[in-house]
Amino acid sequence: MSDNSLPRYMELGAKQLEERVRAAQALLNSCTLCPHLCRVNRTAGERGFCRMGVETVVASGGPHFGEERVLVGRGGSGTIFFAGCTLRCAFCQNWQISWEGQGVALPAEEVARVMLWLARRGCVNINLVSPTHFVPAIFAALLIAERQGLALPLVYNTSGYEMPETLALLDGVVDIYMPDIKYADDKYGELYSAAPDYASRTKVAVCEMQRQVGDLAVDKHGVAYRGLLIRHLVMPNDLAGTEEVLRFVAREVSPRAAVNVMAQYRPAHLASRYPPLDKRVSPSQVRAAKELAKQLGLRVIGS
Repeated sequence: MSDNSLPRYMELGAKQLEERVRAAQALLNSCTLCPHLCRVNRTAGERGFCRMGVETVVASGGPHFGEERVLVGRGGSGTIFFAGCTLRCAFCQNWQISWEGQGVALPAEEVARVMLWLARRGCVNINLVSPTHFVPAIFAALLIAERQGLALPLVYNTSGYEMPETLALLDGVVDIYMPDIKYADDKYGELYSAAPDYASRTKVAVCEMQRQVGDLAVDKHGVAYRGLLIRHLVMPNDLAGTEEVLRFVAREVSPRAAVNVMAQYRPAHLASRYPPLDKRVSPSQVRAAKELAKQLGLRVIGS
């Protein structure tokens, strides 16, 4: 982290963070945290699209060395994988967690302990994976952890499918936004991820993230401490609309935005039922996508 930059939640202060906790928790009475707008009362045990209740369900937590290099540093990225998801991607590689909700329910105090343990292990950030539906509990945990000395950048590792109102609560709290942009066209979000307005919502969300934190900034060790890092997965038959996505980023987000053009697609989970999701992506497709990103002036970040 920069010598001159504290995590944003520390700059925000405990009083304002407490206000964010209360505002976020109030949303659980008629949940509108994500664009599905289920309006279920999660405090009363009702479940919406994410299938999660009021307690935070954590699948795993630990130092992660497989993230982007700028997030790993020497000590690893302190990842906390949350169960449930705001999407149901047919090709999900972690479907046991996202679809089935495998994990352990933890109170905010325990999530805070995980954050502090990751800091003691030498992690360079706290990386919240699929956090959207647990924003209220994450805020509560962060408040506890910050009071006990947590001072690491907070990474919001999201599918990109976000509500502006939820992002407004995160303003001044999140240091690094790491959203996916999965598709350029809404129809593919509906077909393959159960999100009929995915592309439209995500484009708005990513622009707001950029407004809040700006271009990705790294310290003298090459470790990110602030900014936006976009992930885009190259998909079979160009279902993701890669060129359109990259041109959107360069034109409407930032001409120097950081992007990770990802080659990790494989036909996982239910992909065999949805041709052409049952196919793999060729190395030449990925090379062409990365070359286009560079031609557009984007900062191509590697894993």
